Amino acid sequence: MSGSGEDIGSKIGVYLKLLRPFTLLAPLIVSSSVIIASLVESHITDQIGISLLLTILTASFCFALLNGASNVLNQATDWKEDAISKPYRPIPNGIVTSKEAYQLSCMLYVGAFLLSFAVHALFSFFITLIAVFSITYSLTPRMKRFLFFNQLWVAIPRGFFAILASWSVFGNPFKPLPLAIGCVAALFLFGGTTTKDILDAEADRVVGTKTLVNVYGVKIAAVLSLIFMVSAFCLIIPLVYLQVLPTVVFPLSFLSFLSVIIGWLMIHKHKNSKWENTSAWTVMYATYFLFAFSFAIITIFSSA
Repeated sequence: MSGSGEDIGSKIGVYLKLLRPFTLLAPLIVSSSVIIASLVESHITDQIGISLLLTILTASFCFALLNGASNVLNQATDWKEDAISKPYRPIPNGIVTSKEAYQLSCMLYVGAFLLSFAVHALFSFFITLIAVFSITYSLTPRMKRFLFFNQLWVAIPRGFFAILASWSVFGNPFKPLPLAIGCVAALFLFGGTTTKDILDAEADRVVGTKTLVNVYGVKIAAVLSLIFMVSAFCLIIPLVYLQVLPTVVFPLSFLSFLSVIIGWLMIHKHKNSKWENTSAWTVMYATYFLFAFSFAIITIFSSA
């Protein structure tokens, strides 16, 4: 009996590794921050505290499930690349099969889709759009293979649509504020997603996947990525000037300095000893956290 319990516990541990828990922090922090900002900005007063909390937790958990599903699917389809660059991962290490990963991924996608209906139909629509992008990134037509499209297929769902979906929980996602912030997020991720390709450059080249790193080299890729990341936060300046964004959002433009640090770390290919990717990737994630959290705080205090 104890042996069976140990086997189940071991299997759960493996599945958690497939989910890559650290990367789930991004959708949780970003979505909950934007959701709360939309709640305050919309001045909703007809719902009680427990109901609001459950809605926020449900919506945020949907994003975490989606991200986990995408992580698992990516490993199920990329096990050949992982065998070269990340042989310690569960599938190339022989701990779990790609078939099991596909099944887990499918369960997570279905779970996120069904749970999204507990929020409302528009939110569910956005969740479906995000899922379609993440599925076609790894499966046919496998947009991951194509230069620039692989970045776009990350930036649009995880940046633009994620912001709109989060805002839609309590507010109107088609207002200038969420649309503009969604564009900033997407532009930043279009450049920032290159950070994950540095350690995979050779493995991607072997299987025919083209990225900025293995086509142009790390230095040129870093410069191109830096242009997009800096441009994302600098875009806030004209948007404030044109009154698309409120003046209080202007300080977020200073996050462009963190983008410079990300670019420097990319060029030096500094490996993060704690996480499986580069320090540039870690700082990129942290910058996105800070952007979403700061935007939420600014919106909440300016709307209160």
